[in-house]
Amino acid sequence: MSGEPWLILPTYDEAENVEAIVAAASEVLASATGSTSDRDGYRVLVVDDGSPDGTGQIADRLAAEHDWMHVLHRAEKNGIGPAYLAGFRHALDHGAGYVMEMDSDFSHDPADLARLLAAVDRDLPGTADLALGSRYVPGGGVSDWGRLRRFISEGGSTYSRWVLGLQVRDLTGGFKCFRREVLEAIHFDGVRSQGYAFQVELTYRAVRGGFRVIEVPIVFRDRQQGQSKMSWRIAAEAMWLVPLLRFR
Repeated sequence: MSGEPWLILPTYDEAENVEAIVAAASEVLASATGSTSDRDGYRVLVVDDGSPDGTGQIADRLAAEHDWMHVLHRAEKNGIGPAYLAGFRHALDHGAGYVMEMDSDFSHDPADLARLLAAVDRDLPGTADLALGSRYVPGGGVSDWGRLRRFISEGGSTYSRWVLGLQVRDLTGGFKCFRREVLEAIHFDGVRSQGYAFQVELTYRAVRGGFRVIEVPIVFRDRQQGQSKMSWRIAAEAMWLVPLLRFR
């Protein structure tokens, strides 16, 4: 694989999950990259928004134990979008060849990291520039959700796809792998979304930039530990911001 993959894990009050998710993700990435030491092959970056439950301190301890582990502390909690952008900048500044997004609560299966990475590997034929872990293509799905949450999620993707004129089925998911050049082409200062509309905006910008996007089927599972960060405010942001992406 040409270029080192970085996995960005945004956290806020994930003390119950952070150590386990880092361990599971690092095991998959080590295997996928053929890493033979604690120093080479991949990096995991926790971006913590000042969690009062000690998540940042747990991440610092892990970073002291592993050279592939990094921690970025942010003073305020102002949305998942700004947290990811801070992580992207850090990874690119440190030479990342690929940058990956994943939730920190096991809603995304760390085992799927290998499939996302393979889907954008420059050394393999027929790969894409951006791989999306997709719930809404054949082979994908969700579990542990009620009807209302399914309706909101699928409706949000359908609404965004219709407004933006895209063919991507799962626009609101946050399990992704970018080639470096995709993020370099996106002007971060112009990204307006703070909540989960951020995921729609980045995919839209990638498509508009001429990059090839592929959807990799995944099964999304509801978190088992901690509290969900989803809110009606986040959903409302997507409703008014998505049309602005298309028409501004």
